[in-house]
Amino acid sequence: MTRRIHSLPSQLVNQIAAGEVVERPASVIKELVENSLDAGAGLVDVEVQQGGVKRIRVRDDGRGIARDDLALALSRHATSKVASLADLEGITSMGFRGEALPSIASVSRLILTSREQDADQAWQIDAEDAQPRPAAHPAGTTVEVRDLFYNTPARRKFLKTEKTEFRHLEQVLRRLALARFDVGFKLAHNGRQIFSARQAASLVEREKRIAALLGQSFIDNSLRFEHEAAGLRLWGWVGLPAFSRSQADMQHFFVNGRMVRDKLVSHAIRQAYQDVLYHGRHPAFLLYLELRPQLVDVNVHPTKHEVRFREGRLVHDYLFRTLHQVLADARPEDVLPEGRSPAEEALAPPLSQSGTAFQPPRIREDSSAYQPSFAWQTPAGRSADQGRAAPPPPMPAQEATADTPPLGYALAQLHGVYILAQNQEGLVLVDMHAAHERITYERMKQAVQGQGIRSQPLLVPVSVKVSPREVELALENRDLLADLGMQLDALGKDSLAVRAMPTLLEGADAESLVRDLLADLVTHGSSQRLREAMNEVLSTMACHGSVRANRRLALEEMNALLRDIESTERSGQCNHGRPTWTRMSMAELDKLFLRGR
Repeated sequence: MTRRIHSLPSQLVNQIAAGEVVERPASVIKELVENSLDAGAGLVDVEVQQGGVKRIRVRDDGRGIARDDLALALSRHATSKVASLADLEGITSMGFRGEALPSIASVSRLILTSREQDADQAWQIDAEDAQPRPAAHPAGTTVEVRDLFYNTPARRKFLKTEKTEFRHLEQVLRRLALARFDVGFKLAHNGRQIFSARQAASLVEREKRIAALLGQSFIDNSLRFEHEAAGLRLWGWVGLPAFSRSQADMQHFFVNGRMVRDKLVSHAIRQAYQDVLYHGRHPAFLLYLELRPQLVDVNVHPTKHEVRFREGRLVHDYLFRTLHQVLADARPEDVLPEGRSPAEEALAPPLSQSGTAFQPPRIREDSSAYQPSFAWQTPAGRSADQGRAAPPPPMPAQEATADTPPLGYALAQLHGVYILAQNQEGLVLVDMHAAHERITYERMKQAVQGQGIRSQPLLVPVSVKVSPREVELALENRDLLADLGMQLDALGKDSLAVRAMPTLLEGADAESLVRDLLADLVTHGSSQRLREAMNEVLSTMACHGSVRANRRLALEEMNALLRDIESTERSGQCNHGRPTWTRMSMAELDKLFLRGR
């Protein structure tokens, strides 16, 4: 039997909408707290029971809702935040769809109580009868949600344990607290207070809140920065590469105060870390991007977790270049005064890297062309290689004073692998090979950039079948690819010819590399595949060209290495992401030997 088209009942419409907005108690918290923030709240107090399934209460001290608007607030597509298409194209509020309250009310027992700031009386409305009645309530609004999914048992079966649901709920509120330092937040579960965050106006107060929410170790192992260009402003805290995580659980990114999960953003940040991060690890960061509301579309998904940038490539390149430079500019003096160390966070065993674009190419160029500027010389003027059999006599170590460089002065070598040095704070240990490897690698990259990337014509051009769109992208980016040593020509509407490759990548799988390059261009509007591939070769060359273990060095050579570490970009990690140095302060050493007890 063919059914006729008919209108759905309003209750069923709301429950369908709730399926998009209300996934679990954490979703309810997100929607209600965002409404409080839009109402200008200075304090948001959240109480939950049984992980939020039994009861959720969100109270704020915002502007409140007028008596005549209470019933309207519980109806679909009713909002005070947008009134025209122009408002929709420049949204500055967290919520604007007008679906949250009616959707939540359709799958729970909801009571809304509110009082405007200048009103003499508060009013309360029950979603079931929608009749306002007088109530006792301070200025602001309280939303109480009981028995979530009581009338949709199939949805309730998908909820996890109380502990799991509360963990999700708490994470959402913590992220909201990280988004708005100008608002205080409280959270209680089953009558027990979980956390309380006061308004944080100054930098010190903000870092205290971050430490309370993410841990003091994040503050101790991160770099704070602020950068503005091209109408974009990026600020926040980026974790040092050695403060990496086994999971992507400490990554927080906000666009105009809205927490988002965006593939373009994730790709840009991952690229910024790719040259310093240990394999299989994830960076930690707390970042805030600000731009004109007209340049970002937040009306992409009902939950508003995703956004779309009008100039996606501009945003991607800005994020990458800014974070890449912040990490490159980090020096030991930026780390040590705060008691941080690139190696204080324990690293997990290396994980295998899958999905490589092509087989590692064989090295063509001789690494001797990229030797570091300082010479490993003994005091007598002989090269260190020539002097291995007869190491120079030891020289007295310099004392640490107020003018001592960040990594101090060398004391000795340990088993021919580590350099021991002392600075004003205590003891510094340096992995000799790892540090020299990074120094050599960075200088090789500079040499390649200075000389330009040499191109090698292929004896037999490689034909690659692609889509018509990818052919267009290849032709649009022909000059960029040529600068990187690759020459592509169109053979037809759906095929390309690779006629030249960078000299450093001789032996690489040209077809796979081109496909990955074009995939990046389609998805992100830019690609770093060629540079990553060439950097991989340079990294291998730097590893083979660096000082090896068990090589005896004079104090002058050790000190020369320490000074080069202090002046080299990304010197906190070797080319493989491992730390190059660590330190122990005098306080830590005293604690180790129980001094003062």
